Amino acid sequence: MTVRQATAIDAIADAYTQRLAALDPVSATYLGISGHDHEMTDYSPAGHAEMAQLNRDTLAELAKATPADDTDRVTLAAMKDRLSLSLELDEAGEFLSDLNVIASPLQGLRDVLDVMPTATTDDWANIASRVSRVPEAVRGYIESLRAGARRGLVPAQLQVREGIQQAAELADASTSFFVTFTGDATPDGAAASGALANDLATAGRAAAAAYGELVTFLTDELAAQAPADDAVGRDRYALWSREFVGAAVDLDETYEWGLEELERMAAEQDRIVAEIAGPGASIEDAIAKLETDPARVLHGKDALREWMQSTADEAIAALDGVHFDLAEPIRKIECMIAPTENGGIYYTGPSDDFSRPGRMWWSVPPGVTEFSTWREKTTVYHEGVPGHHLQIAQAVLNRSQLNSWRRLVSWSSGHGEGWALYAERLMEEFGFMDDLGDRLGLVDGQRMRATRVVLDIGVHCRKPAPERWGGGTWDAAKAWECFKANVNMDESFLRFELNRYLGWPGQAPSYKIGQRLWETYRAQASAAAAAAGEEFSLKDFHTRALNLGSVPLAVFPEALGLS
Repeated sequence: MTVRQATAIDAIADAYTQRLAALDPVSATYLGISGHDHEMTDYSPAGHAEMAQLNRDTLAELAKATPADDTDRVTLAAMKDRLSLSLELDEAGEFLSDLNVIASPLQGLRDVLDVMPTATTDDWANIASRVSRVPEAVRGYIESLRAGARRGLVPAQLQVREGIQQAAELADASTSFFVTFTGDATPDGAAASGALANDLATAGRAAAAAYGELVTFLTDELAAQAPADDAVGRDRYALWSREFVGAAVDLDETYEWGLEELERMAAEQDRIVAEIAGPGASIEDAIAKLETDPARVLHGKDALREWMQSTADEAIAALDGVHFDLAEPIRKIECMIAPTENGGIYYTGPSDDFSRPGRMWWSVPPGVTEFSTWREKTTVYHEGVPGHHLQIAQAVLNRSQLNSWRRLVSWSSGHGEGWALYAERLMEEFGFMDDLGDRLGLVDGQRMRATRVVLDIGVHCRKPAPERWGGGTWDAAKAWECFKANVNMDESFLRFELNRYLGWPGQAPSYKIGQRLWETYRAQASAAAAAAGEEFSLKDFHTRALNLGSVPLAVFPEALGLS
């Protein structure tokens, strides 16, 4: 591929990326941008103001810039969309009430430690420096939550209550992850000693103490101001939906589609259940049959990691040269057991030079020692290839065409998670999910994602609930009954998931909505080829789409030449 000459718009985008990394070192670590691992993001109102000013300044520069080619036109549209929306959220004060059970600074200050290098003395010195800055970050975070409360923007009681519990676990010096993580440091393969050991221990204890301050603030100050209603209302929801989906969608039509999709997934699942356990069998019967199959059970974390790795590697080998052309750096993925133990499964992309490979992480809850592969084959495809790993690593690889913002920073959940969910169905289409157990796991996950659409829009936009779920207006209690009836997982997981939706409006539906839009654009591309008398190549469509990097779905059709 010909190396594209960098343009004035590329220069603006690259400068933005570097400034973003300096203002948000936590994000820089996730993005694989070096030089900031020892620093900490400022979560205070002043920190948010700096980020907003960067967005305003960059938008002003972009307004004066002239695109040199189609790549520039996509960059311009995508940056205007993302930066303008971030400013809308900032002006609405949304970043001043950022507290939920899964993706707020409360978790982020801890979770970033999972992905930091831990091999050398220098790596651990960076960790000591970053952890030592946790108290300042926590106090800035408290300042923001306090400023939000003054504007009448306070997280719901449920999120505050759960936040207190999570913060308390991190505040307990005897068990705090900050203390145990820094205490277990093994730079260059040996236990930390001397000044480094002292710095790590001091930083870990100070971080735990800072979370104690957060517990006090949440308990004594914020909890009394928190509203009982989980719903954020249609206006706030529409704003967050645009952020996560990457496009404005008709929320009423999408809600009705979610109800229809949920019924369709339930019917598909019933058909698979009958094949597994016989006519008239329940989903519980089918699951019991699968869970007692020794061939589908893994024992211990090491076995889980090895199975993840072999499954991911086998998919890469089978798909390469057939359905996708995978460059050498993309053919490597590392499957990891995360140091934290919160039950999450996620992917982190490679660094810009691929010195840090793309990684799939499994955070195993304490005491969990057995794992069922029938549920998780589709998860490996979602996080690995053809899911997130292919999607994100391909963008990073495409440095001859894309600036650093396009390669590393640009992201919308609808595009990214939509692709990963679409990728799960692709593997069924390609013949990798013929095993009935694996297919049940696939459809079970798809059913859960459809349930998310219904519950998330239903609760937050105060939609009428179907009679079978209690009628009246959707609320947390009705959502719980619906969720239990449609998702077959441990109740503790289900409760956490529902709490996530209630506190993170618009994010959970973006998976299924994004998948729907990916399927729509594929159909449009196929129809356009037919209209032009050309043969549609699915492989070429995927290549063109992935080479764009992650662009907002509002920009995506034009970038693909579909509008």
